[in-house]
Amino acid sequence: MKTEQNLGHTLTMMSCPKLKIPHVFGVLFLVVLLGSTGVKVAESRVTRGNDQHEYPAINCRKHIAYLTDFGAVGDGKTSNTKAFESAIRNLSQYANDGGALLVVPPGKWLTGSFNLTSHFTLFLQNNAVILGSQDESDWPSLPVLPSYGKGRDAPDGRFSSLIFGTNLTDVVITGFNGTIDGQGSYWWDKFHKDKLNLTRPYLIEIMFSNQIQISNLTLINSPSWFVHPIYSSDIIIQGLNIVAPIDSPNTDGINPDSCTNVRIEDCQVTSGDDCVAIKSGWDDYGIKFGMPSQQIVIRRLKCISPDSAMIALGSEMSGGIKDIRVEDLTAINTQSAVRIKTAVGRGAYVKDIFVRGLKLHTMKYVFWMTGSYGSHPDPNFDPKALPNITGINYSNVNAENVTYSARLDGISNDPFTDICISDVTIHTVGKKLQWNCTDIQGVTSNVVPKPCDLLPEKEEKFSCPFPDDKLPIESVELKTCSFRSVSYF
Repeated sequence: MKTEQNLGHTLTMMSCPKLKIPHVFGVLFLVVLLGSTGVKVAESRVTRGNDQHEYPAINCRKHIAYLTDFGAVGDGKTSNTKAFESAIRNLSQYANDGGALLVVPPGKWLTGSFNLTSHFTLFLQNNAVILGSQDESDWPSLPVLPSYGKGRDAPDGRFSSLIFGTNLTDVVITGFNGTIDGQGSYWWDKFHKDKLNLTRPYLIEIMFSNQIQISNLTLINSPSWFVHPIYSSDIIIQGLNIVAPIDSPNTDGINPDSCTNVRIEDCQVTSGDDCVAIKSGWDDYGIKFGMPSQQIVIRRLKCISPDSAMIALGSEMSGGIKDIRVEDLTAINTQSAVRIKTAVGRGAYVKDIFVRGLKLHTMKYVFWMTGSYGSHPDPNFDPKALPNITGINYSNVNAENVTYSARLDGISNDPFTDICISDVTIHTVGKKLQWNCTDIQGVTSNVVPKPCDLLPEKEEKFSCPFPDDKLPIESVELKTCSFRSVSYF
């Protein structure tokens, strides 16, 4: 860490209340010494200038420092876990004084897992790369998630995510398209060889928190899921470019899990699993925990995932999933579009799902629902815990080069009901039986090719419903924040 004597630079920033400010600002500096640590942090007030770096955020920060101020070395080889921990620990002192921003400058910053703090922004500059360590000792262990009961890869515990936080308020992870690289091949190899003692880490996980923003970054090669907000609310995820090999195991892109009031927009995902998966707990554990995923809007998403879905609802949905709004999505070379996955033993519900405006190219299925997704944490799951799947609406879908139009399989004695499909054109190749339907009920309008008999077409044309009101998270406006570097000796 740099001391008062050798600190060669510091940062400052201003915060602007609205995104529409037409000019750029300069800064007057008041240097503040941080206790006995010797770290300097700059406090600011606004004057005119012309060299600010601006970015949008839910909140701006009063105090700023560089990662290099805490002894970090960006050579891709030196471990910077202690530097990240020291930086965040010191900057956390400003949580009640305007918050703090930690800038990761250009370079390759190798690190193990580290924890965030409240009223804090982690900012990756262009050409900044955070590299996940491949040394397991750099990844602390955590207990299993209470709504899951067991780990997905191994029954006992899990590794902490590369970037982790719990019980936080007002957290931003953003940048000028900086990169977070999980270096997941090490973990994928262990998974394939069945050598994992704990469940693989995620790239970013925020738990029991609110006011979260993750934006304007490239995320690559996560050990498992990429972005996992869980038991949290008021979340904005936008402008992410997420990339993993299409054969990498369980590399879901964005997985809101038992979350409320979520906005996912303008993201591109190429992965080996679902591009977005909405979840809420696993069988009895999720039923007991009882926290649904709800009030989620997903728009302007592009997805490539040959073996999985553009958006999956489930299969872990035992806390319930409701009021999901999906529009203006594109999928290319993807197994299915918006897929519902559930099973006997899940309980709860998936209801009030609204989807419109899909452009699909080279798909196995356009519509896919299954009630027999048989993965369970325990073999003695409750056979009486039947899920309620109802109020599922799709409209304005155009699909080309499709193998099957639909595979819709409910559960015997527990059919999926109130399914509505309208204004759909599917161009198919090679298969005569296009609609395979069992244990479902619903209606269709203006759908080609002709749906199955369980989805009769009404004589009078109509469009399936889509809500006119806005979710609370849709009205959240980002502020314009800015910072600049300053040198002094």
